[in-house]
This record gives sequence, structure tokens and C-alpha cells, in this order.
Amino acid sequence: MPNNPPDEGNPVAQQTDDQPKALKPALESMTLLVAAVIVHDKATNRVVLLQRSENAKFAQGMWDLPVGKSEPGEPITETAVRELYEETGLAVRPESLKVAHIIHGAWGVESPNGFVTVVFATHEWTGEPENREFRKHSQVRWIDADAIPENFVDTTSSALHRYLAGGPEVSLSGWR
Repeated sequence: MPNNPPDEGNPVAQQTDDQPKALKPALESMTLLVAAVIVHDKATNRVVLLQRSENAKFAQGMWDLPVGKSEPGEPITETAVRELYEETGLAVRPESLKVAHIIHGAWGVESPNGFVTVVFATHEWTGEPENREFRKHSQVRWIDADAIPENFVDTTSSALHRYLAGGPEVSLSGWR
């Protein structure tokens, strides 16, 4: 049997603090973890959307959900809470988030090895939507759920429409 280092399949000894020793990341296969949030005001049947600016890294001028990348070591619910606040000024508690949809993309602008977006929905928030990232977004506002703009990022548009139609699902994007 070959003498493989621990990051090539051999067992790794436990550390004394009850945490296993972390293995070296397999960067060639890393998938970007992303969170998106549907803020849905059921009383008025509207959702918070943002429109990407002409300076955005991708999807310039298109509508989107509040969405962003997870930081290393950050739970996905905290990513959702942080990104929603950073982009819109709306505050939500992690426990108010419910999984609405999962998107698994084969490739993304900042994720050549794919991405997984966990789309959450919430009906509880504080604050009013405001554009807090002028470089990235041209506007942030409430949109009637029956009048979602057509110029919308495909993956998050699909997730939003499926959520509004009544159920959590999984979307695959860019897979053969």
C-alpha cells in the first residue's frame, strides 16, 4: 500500500479539542457557496429586488435577488443575513429564514468550478429597502410579485418564480 499523505485519503488523527484536523482544501474542485434572500411581504404580495448597475461584475442592468458569497467559516444563514443587510439595509434574524430553493450551477463568473446558492425566504424583517451598494446596484425596491421584471438573472429568477408558485425545489444550471 502506498504511503499517502493525510490529504490523499488516509485517516487523520483527532486533535485534543475534539475537532478533527482540517484537510488541505481541494481547490480544483471547490464550489462557491452563495446565499440569496427572498423578502416577501405577503400582505401586499411584493418582494424586494435589486437592479445590478452598469459597473456590476456580471448581469449588468439585470434584476436580481439580494445575493452574495459566503465567507470562510461562515454559516450560510449568517451569509444570508449579512448580505441582505449590506445590500438593502433590511435586517432579518437567521431563525426567520426558511429554505425556499437550491441552485446548483456548473460555472459562474467568480466560480469556475461551480456554485451552490441556497435561496432563503423570509416574511419577517425590519427596515425599509435602500440601495447600500451604489457601485454594484442601480436600485433596490419593492416589486409586485405578479409583475417581476423579465430582465432578471436566470438562476435567481427561476428560484423566485418556483418559490412564488408554491414549493422548494432544486435547479441545475449549465450541467450537460
